[in-house]
Amino acid sequence: MQAAVAAGVLRGACSGRRLGVCASGKHCAAMDTSTPPATVFTIFAQTVGRYGARPFLHIPARATRAYAGVAIDYTYEQAMIAIEILRARYRAAGYGLGQRVAIMLDNRAEMFLHFLALNSLGASIVPVNAGFVPAEMAYVIRHSDACLVVALAEYRERVQQALAGAGTAPAIADPALGDLAPARTTPAAGAPGPASEAAMLYTSGTTGRPKGCMLSNFYFVAMGHWYARLGGYCELRAGAERLVTPLPLVHMNALATSTTGMIATGGCIVQLDRFHPSSWWQTVRESAATCLHYLGVMPAMLLSQPRSPADDFSAQLRFGFGAGVDPKHHERFESRFGFPLIEGWAMTETGAAGCIMANREPRHVGTRCFGKAPDTLAYRIVDDTGADRPAGEPGELLVRARGEDPRRGFFSGYYRDPEATAAAWAGGWFHTGDIVRAGDDGSLYFVDRKKNIIRRSGENIAAVEIEGALFQSPLVKNCAVTPVADEIRGEEVMACVILPPGESATRERADAIFGHVLEKLAYYKTPGWIAFVTELPTTVTQKVQRGELKALAQSLIDGGRAFDLRARKKRPRS
Repeated sequence: MQAAVAAGVLRGACSGRRLGVCASGKHCAAMDTSTPPATVFTIFAQTVGRYGARPFLHIPARATRAYAGVAIDYTYEQAMIAIEILRARYRAAGYGLGQRVAIMLDNRAEMFLHFLALNSLGASIVPVNAGFVPAEMAYVIRHSDACLVVALAEYRERVQQALAGAGTAPAIADPALGDLAPARTTPAAGAPGPASEAAMLYTSGTTGRPKGCMLSNFYFVAMGHWYARLGGYCELRAGAERLVTPLPLVHMNALATSTTGMIATGGCIVQLDRFHPSSWWQTVRESAATCLHYLGVMPAMLLSQPRSPADDFSAQLRFGFGAGVDPKHHERFESRFGFPLIEGWAMTETGAAGCIMANREPRHVGTRCFGKAPDTLAYRIVDDTGADRPAGEPGELLVRARGEDPRRGFFSGYYRDPEATAAAWAGGWFHTGDIVRAGDDGSLYFVDRKKNIIRRSGENIAAVEIEGALFQSPLVKNCAVTPVADEIRGEEVMACVILPPGESATRERADAIFGHVLEKLAYYKTPGWIAFVTELPTTVTQKVQRGELKALAQSLIDGGRAFDLRARKKRPRS
């Protein structure tokens, strides 16, 4: 019966011309970009109609060792049948338009299937990082107003503990929905469309707890459309690509970019559980990947691996898509492994509307260049007063979509925080918080972050959140947190701590402070370095001077006056 339901969907699928890619793999000149498909599920159904027998998802056996031990594969048609089963169960239980479902399914096939099933009904997903401690987990689930949590068996007890007390908790279901409770609220009337929320992703805020970014179907559809048309080094050949990514599906890159890019062009997602440097190239080779997504830490780790005669992937891999590669590693990596690393820039808030890629020459390899702004994007580089900076001079990057709607394709806003949304869009421009400079040819170069954010292994970590946890320790009289350079992770968390009177600046105290933070925040947010100081660099109004703090922190590490705690930062076992 489910196969029959799926077949009905397949017969109703469109030809796919509105996606901008013809069966030949060329872009459609007659494409109507003003009326894209309504939802992510719509794109998927169109692609099932054209590429049903082709692979949609491949999870290698190495990535399933913890739960299956064999490779998991779905064609587009097979995935549609599985989606329809989940869709029917959700609908029968009363879930639908306007509701949110928190998802803890890791980088497994279930994550894709539940996302598309819920999207078809108009429900939004709230991906929850399994690395969160209970307090962080509870905050995201409760703040998002999720009416249901779908979690793997190994996470259910932690979710129950996190949600214990403090009012009514949402129901919890297993991935098969065998114990799905009826919805406690009624879905909104009508059908999902471009403006319907597809997902809410939480990003680290600089002034407090993470903010919920509301992302519409239009946001996701635009991402797939953008990737399908990107071209240059990143051209996606219709029905031919196999994109391997180890990036987490709780983030925008994997959930939106690689997923919708493959769906929009009939490609196959090769999803890994996470990045394993020692087996990476073997996995790439065995999966027949044609392109990959990376974080800046990955090239550094791969270059540190022993050289091999099999290092040349020029005959297999066409490009790597990512950001943050260390300039000193960029050219070395491309020469050794035989394919280009295409640097880009984007934020969860900007989506494809604000995405800039160095997908065409000149790429200015090894300079932190991330390309030229596309014609659809307006930008400014400004100083602290809002005045425009000349070419070559760094300033904050402000962006907006060209045309009548400057927010077209961007996030819909921060949930329950209209003030923060308005501040981000002050003056009609989205304030990125990133410091960049423009070259004479219009190429843009990343310089630094204006916001007090630490970028560690692809995770954005707010210094203020760590400081809040530190201040709860009786061993901390005052503190300030800053990023410091890290050869492998890109950046690491550094805490400069003033101890209470009578306390000694010992390794034992540093370990105790680390353990305190580990109880309150996810492991990757804990300080990798702790230094004890007698004072912090502040202004006359007692605000921390972040630039001077960063320089101080690095000097303390270089001088051997900081405790190295990086070995204690380990991913918890499920």
